[in-house]
Amino acid sequence: MKIAIYGSSGFGREVLPLFRSSRQAQGDHTGDIVFVDDNPAMQGQVLNGARIISFDQAVAEGRRFSLAIANSLVRQQLAEKCAAAGAKFASIFAMDAETYDDVEMAEGAIVCGRSLLTSNIRIGKHFHCNIFSYVAHDCVIGDYVTFGPRVNCNGNVVIEDHAYIGTGAFLKQGSPDKPLRIGRGAVIGMGAVVTADVPLGVTVVGNPARPLQPKEPSELWKVVPKLKTGKAGTAAPKGVDMPIALKDAKRIRTGSKARA
Repeated sequence: MKIAIYGSSGFGREVLPLFRSSRQAQGDHTGDIVFVDDNPAMQGQVLNGARIISFDQAVAEGRRFSLAIANSLVRQQLAEKCAAAGAKFASIFAMDAETYDDVEMAEGAIVCGRSLLTSNIRIGKHFHCNIFSYVAHDCVIGDYVTFGPRVNCNGNVVIEDHAYIGTGAFLKQGSPDKPLRIGRGAVIGMGAVVTADVPLGVTVVGNPARPLQPKEPSELWKVVPKLKTGKAGTAAPKGVDMPIALKDAKRIRTGSKARA
């Protein structure tokens, strides 16, 4: 199988050896793995033994893509770009990652070393599960969800699309009739202990986790009101896809009422 890791920065370089070891374990010693980087200055270089090529070249070579991009909105954009080009995706499981019974996972997952997915779990597209993290029984995880290292996700938790769970966070176990719910686009801070539902778009920190009160409007809220009033020359913040942002803007909350 020909593999292209989309993204040659930090996480991409961590994913590369996972692919190598898993392919070798399956008897594939060709090492045909490359990075894809959209920066022309990077293309043609060799990084950690893997060539860096363009997206078009990777598609022409019939490679399967793994999206090693932490930003979930960018990850979705790249997934749509790959699908439009007719490309397919690869999932990667570290050799020492474990799954138990009845775990269903959509395409494009990256499950890093010493992670554990237990039983009766449903996971959406392009899930990132970083080192030493676990997902316990009866959890449902949406699309483009990201786990930092050592995330502790206990049983009966629902995590909606684009949520980010920070390093060392604890998600309290829910129940079959009342699962703990993490809303779409929510951010769980490092080491947070989440004991109650987190609404859509809210950032929580601390033990117990509480909404982070921003001192200033987020970068998104600074630009969205300007775009709504039709003022010319307003550029989207770096890394923000404005069609997606505008669609969700009215529903995104940051723990207190957003200020325009």
